[in-house]
Amino acid sequence: MDGREDWVDIGSAEALAQTPLRRVEARSTSLAVSCRDGVFGAVSNACNHVGGPLGEGALDGDYITCPWHQWKFHRVTGKGEPGFEADAVPSFPVRVDSGRLQVNLAAPTRRTKQPHDPHSLARKIERAPGPLRLAGLSTTAMDPKNPRFSGSDHLLEAALESAKASGAETQLIRLNDLSFRACEGYYSKAAHACTWPCSITQMDPDDQLDRVYEALVHWADAVIVSTPIRWGAASSLYFRMAERLNCVQNAITTHNRVLIRNKVAGFIIVGGQDNIQGVAGQMLGFFAELGFLFPQFPYVAHSRGWSREDMEENVRIVQDSAELAQGAGELAQRCLHLAERLITTDHTPGRIMRGGRKAFPVAHKTKREANANE
Repeated sequence: MDGREDWVDIGSAEALAQTPLRRVEARSTSLAVSCRDGVFGAVSNACNHVGGPLGEGALDGDYITCPWHQWKFHRVTGKGEPGFEADAVPSFPVRVDSGRLQVNLAAPTRRTKQPHDPHSLARKIERAPGPLRLAGLSTTAMDPKNPRFSGSDHLLEAALESAKASGAETQLIRLNDLSFRACEGYYSKAAHACTWPCSITQMDPDDQLDRVYEALVHWADAVIVSTPIRWGAASSLYFRMAERLNCVQNAITTHNRVLIRNKVAGFIIVGGQDNIQGVAGQMLGFFAELGFLFPQFPYVAHSRGWSREDMEENVRIVQDSAELAQGAGELAQRCLHLAERLITTDHTPGRIMRGGRKAFPVAHKTKREANANE
């Protein structure tokens, strides 16, 4: 704190004391104002992490918990929770005068940020030298203790074998084998609350969807996603993954940064019931929004239609079909050939303006706060 003074009336002390924590605008400064045991505190409303609104969070004792990613700061001093005191948001002097709460906007403490090692996924995206790389993503769900034949997995393995035979590196990721949390709606809180790397991935080292992010963003040149048809849609595991991939697409919205460049996607769709085109349409639309490109004829599929409920026969047909296996292998080759051309020409941009959408910045400081701290 220094000797400068600019006391601003922000409201009735009695009324403000009725709410433990709230956001208050004082001229051009956004504050998180709190009251506990009759003692007021005022700190910057912007969290150090990605600018979350502290005044919309909750009190944990004398610490404000950010509603976006649960970072904590002392409601009076602005310092981080024990062990993270070097992370601090600006705090402002407060006083009560004639029943009115006043804040001195001219004398905030400094915002300080403790160095944090970036998540490994946050590294610069650079294609490592070497052969073409194809990742297979299996989204079928089953009891691992009692495995069954999966037609979509069977064809995915045929695709990967074809890629490997042509000299490509391959990787198979079975979502069924991974332990990962469902999307928890950070984007619903605010666009900037949905971060790259994923907010859950950054906070939970045990969440295993990092393997999918690593493969799609950093490792693979092409990816083939396989799914069964479940009531006319892709599998529940597919959608659980897709919701967590919103952070990849949202990097364009918040930072105009395209994470998926010069990469290709293809799909394998197998079901006992119909709606192949509907499933394929959703997958094509979603992966296009992530930045993937597609070869001609980007999916291989099989279904015998609504009236064919004899699943044993459906399984037998896929298992014994040399044509389907060959088709999956040729899909892999189409994906790799396109990926090779994209890599050679460096076709796709790192930044892009999309009609109807634009990126927007996030600011941790108001102009007044920045000037006061200089």
